[in-house]
Amino acid sequence: MSMDFGAPADDPKVFRNICRDRILKDLLKPDKDKETKSSWKVLIMDKFTVKIMGYACKMSEITDAGISLVEDLFKRREPMPSMDAIYFLQPLKENVIMLLSDMSGRCPLYRKAYIFFSSPIPKELVTYIKNDSSVIPRIGALREMNLEFFTIDMQGFVTDHDTALVDLYGPSDNSKVFNDTITTMATRIATTFASLKEFPSVRYRAPKGDASTTTKFDMVPKWLATAVWDIVSKYKSTIPEFPQKETCELLIVDRPIDQIAPVIHEWTYDAMCHDLLEMDGTKYIYEVSKAGSDPEQKEAVLEDHDPLWLELRHAHIADASERLYEKMNTFVSKNKAAQLSRDGGEVSTRDLQKIVQALPQYSDQVEKLTLHIEIAGKINRFIREYGLRDIGQLEQDLVFGDAGAKEVISILRSKQDMSPENKLRLLIIYAIVYPEKFEGDKGDKLMQLAKLSHDDMDVIKCLRYLEGSDLKKSSRTGTFSLKFDAQKKKNAARTEKQDGEETWALSRFFPLIEELIEKLSKGELPLKEYPSMGEPSSAPQGTTQTASTAGPAQNPAPMSMRSRRTPTWAKSKNSGDSQSSDSSVLRHSSGDFKRLGNRIFVFMIGGATRSELRTVHKLTMKMKREIVLGSSSIDDPPQFISKMKSIGSANNK
Repeated sequence: MSMDFGAPADDPKVFRNICRDRILKDLLKPDKDKETKSSWKVLIMDKFTVKIMGYACKMSEITDAGISLVEDLFKRREPMPSMDAIYFLQPLKENVIMLLSDMSGRCPLYRKAYIFFSSPIPKELVTYIKNDSSVIPRIGALREMNLEFFTIDMQGFVTDHDTALVDLYGPSDNSKVFNDTITTMATRIATTFASLKEFPSVRYRAPKGDASTTTKFDMVPKWLATAVWDIVSKYKSTIPEFPQKETCELLIVDRPIDQIAPVIHEWTYDAMCHDLLEMDGTKYIYEVSKAGSDPEQKEAVLEDHDPLWLELRHAHIADASERLYEKMNTFVSKNKAAQLSRDGGEVSTRDLQKIVQALPQYSDQVEKLTLHIEIAGKINRFIREYGLRDIGQLEQDLVFGDAGAKEVISILRSKQDMSPENKLRLLIIYAIVYPEKFEGDKGDKLMQLAKLSHDDMDVIKCLRYLEGSDLKKSSRTGTFSLKFDAQKKKNAARTEKQDGEETWALSRFFPLIEELIEKLSKGELPLKEYPSMGEPSSAPQGTTQTASTAGPAQNPAPMSMRSRRTPTWAKSKNSGDSQSSDSSVLRHSSGDFKRLGNRIFVFMIGGATRSELRTVHKLTMKMKREIVLGSSSIDDPPQFISKMKSIGSANNK
C-alpha cells in the first residue's frame, strides 16, 4: 500500500517547463545531433549560466540529454579532442577569450564547439570570434538562447539582483551602479519573453509627483518599463516567429507599493520554513539517528521535485501538520507490517524508523514523510516558544485596522522575551499603518520601550526611502515623519475581502499585488496610476474578463475536519473547513491556459515575498489564467530587514 503524494505539474506549456525544455531540446541537443558524430558531449558554463541550468533542470535530465561531463569555463580542463563541446555562456569578453583559447590553434580541447549565449551578443564580440580563422571551422553552432533568468518556481523567476533594493532605493549617488542595474534587469526580464515568444503589453506603477518634484527612486518602475519595452519591441524584427502583436501582459511594480508583505508573518508551510528554519536557499540540513551509530547529517532540498512539498507548501502550517499525520496514519492502518512495528497509540518518530526497517520497499516514501513531519513539528515548537500566535494576531489586527497603540504597547510590555527581530517587524507594520505615531520623538520612545537599537530605528526611517523621500534632508532637521499615501477612513492597510473564501486564523492578510492582478485581469486597473508603454495593437485575450466570465474555481473537496491535533487558534474564523493548499494549481486545472486567457506577468523590483509567490498560484487557479511572478530576488523577512539596515547604514555615512 503506497502513499499518494501527488505528482509535480508536468504540463509542457507551464512557464518553468517551457524554459527547461528549451535547455534540454534546443541547447543540449544542437541540431538534434545531426552534426555530431558522438552521442556524448561536454557542457561548459560560466558561474552565471551554471545557476540558470541548476534552477531549470535536474542533473539526471542533463545526463539523459547526452552530457557526460559538466565543466567550469575558468577551471583547468583536460583535452578531449574526440568529443564535441556545448558552451552556454554570458556574452562577455572574458568568456569569449576563454572560448577562443579552448578552440584555437593546432590542438583544440574539443572536436567541435556548439556555442550558446544567454543573451544577445554584442557585434564587437562576434567580430572578435570571426577574426580567429582557426576557430571558425570548429564552430558547429553560434546562437543566442535569450535565457538569462532563474526559474525558482513553476510560476516564478528572479533576475539575480539581490542588492537591487539598496542599489536603486538607497542614498548612494553612484549613477553607474544605478543605471547598470536597470539595464541588466531589463535585459534579463526581456529574455523571458524571448524564450516564451511572447510579446507583452507593458504597464508600470506611475511616479507619484510631477517631473519637477519626483525623485529618481520614484521613477524606477517607469525607467525599467521603458528599457524592457525597447528591447522586446526589437525582438519583432530580430527573433524569427516572434509575435507582432501583444500576446500577454506585464505589470512592473516595486517594493514601495507594499512594505508590509516583506515583514508580516506568513503562516504557510513554505513561508514558515524559510522564516523560522536555518535554510540555505532551498536546502534544509537535518540529522537522522540510526541504532548503534552516531547521528548522520543529511541534506534535503525543498522544491518542486518533491511532490509532498508541492502539495503542502501553500497550506497553513496547522493544515500541513494535520495532513502529514493523516497520511502516515492512513498508511499504517492499511499495512499490517507497519502496524506490527508500532509501540501503540499515535505514530511516533521511533515508530517511523521501525516502519522503514520493516518495509524497505517504502523507505523513500516513509523517509520523505518523516522529514516533513519533523520540519512541521519543529516549526510548531518555534511558534509556541516565540509566542508567534499573539504576535501574528496583532499584526493582522493592525493591518485591518482592528488594533492600535494600546495593543502594541501592551504586547511590548508583556512579552519581554520577544526577539528583537519580531519587535522590529511589528513596529514596521505599526509605523506603516499609523505613521503619525512616529512623528517627532514618538518613534524614539516606542523604540526605547521595545529596547531596540539605533540601527533598528534606522530601518523604520528607511521606510520613507521606499516612498522616495529625502531621508538625508529630514535627518538634518532632527525630526522624523512618516508620510505614506494611504487615504483611509480609519487606520488600516487592507480592507477585509468579501469574496466568501474561508480562511485560517492569522491568514487574513493578502499582498497588494493580489488586488492589482485581479483588476488587471478584469481591465479595471487605472491607466493614470499604471500607464501603458506604447499603444497596444489590440487588447490581449483575456484582459477584459469579468468576474462573471472568469469566475472562481470550484472549491476542492476538503481534506478533513479538524482533529484534536489542530490548535484552536489555527481554526477558521468561519465555519467548516480550511482554505486548502493549491498543491499545484496547474495540476488541478486545464493544461492549456492559453485557451482561457493569456499569461499575466508581474515583476516586483526590490525583492518579492513568498506570500506574493503564493498569490500568483492562488489567482492562477481562481482566474484560470497562468500568472507568473518575476522579481530581482525572493526575500524572506530577515533578508529584507538586512537590506533596509544597509540603506540606513549608507545614509549615516
